[in-house]
Amino acid sequence: MTKRVGLILICTVLFCFSAGGDLFGGDIATFVNLGFSDDSRYFMFGQYGILEEQSRPYAEIYMVDVGANDFTTGGVKKRTFDGPVQPGQVGLGALLNLLESSTSLTSRFGIDHLNTGRLLYILLNGEEPKSLLNFRDFNTGSHYTIHLIQAEYGSGETVSASFHIDMKVTSASGNTRHFIVGIPNYRRKNVKNYRIKQITLSPDEESIIFLIEKEEKDTAGSNIRYMVETVRIQ
Repeated sequence: MTKRVGLILICTVLFCFSAGGDLFGGDIATFVNLGFSDDSRYFMFGQYGILEEQSRPYAEIYMVDVGANDFTTGGVKKRTFDGPVQPGQVGLGALLNLLESSTSLTSRFGIDHLNTGRLLYILLNGEEPKSLLNFRDFNTGSHYTIHLIQAEYGSGETVSASFHIDMKVTSASGNTRHFIVGIPNYRRKNVKNYRIKQITLSPDEESIIFLIEKEEKDTAGSNIRYMVETVRIQ
C-alpha cells in the first residue's frame, strides 16, 4: 500500500512539472552577479541558459556605468553556441566561455568578481511578486519605499510594456530623498511584464542596483530575461 501511494505521488509530481512546462513554454535565463569595480563605478552581470526552440546554449554579459545607468561602450557581449545540448546541461559553460573571451573588458573596468555588493532584497522562487516594497536596511538604518509602476500595451505579437521605479529613501536621521529610476513610458517590444527580482547596494553604499526580471513573449511562449536599473543615492 505504501509503495502504491508513493508511486501515485511521484506520478502526480511529474505530471505537475510537465504541465507547468507546457503552460509556460519558452526558456528561463539564469542571472549572475559578476561584480563591481573597486570604486563601485562599474557593475558587471551576465545571464545564460538554453534556447528552448533551438536547444542551443547562450550567454550574455553586460558592463554598466552605475552613475549613468547605461552600458559602457563595447560593454554588451552576446553569443549563442553551436553543438547539441546534453541532458542535465543548463548553459553555464556558455557564460564561462564568453567570460573567458571578455577578459579585456573585465580588466579595462577593473571588475572584481568577489566584489558583488550587499543584497537588500530578493524575490524568492515561487513567491508572489510585489509592486510595492517597504523594508529597512539594518546595517545603515535607512528605510526604503519602492514602487514598481508598469503598463502593458497591446497583446499577442504587438504586446509591449513600460515601467519605472518610484523610490524614497529615509535615512536613520529622518532625511527623505526621492528618486525616479528608469524611463517612464518607454515601451519595450515583446515584453509582457516586469518584476523586481533583487535589490543590491553597491560596495561603497552609494548606489542601488535593481535587477529586473522581464517576461518576453515569443512563438514558443514566454522567456524570462534580466536587465538592471541603477541609481546613485549619495
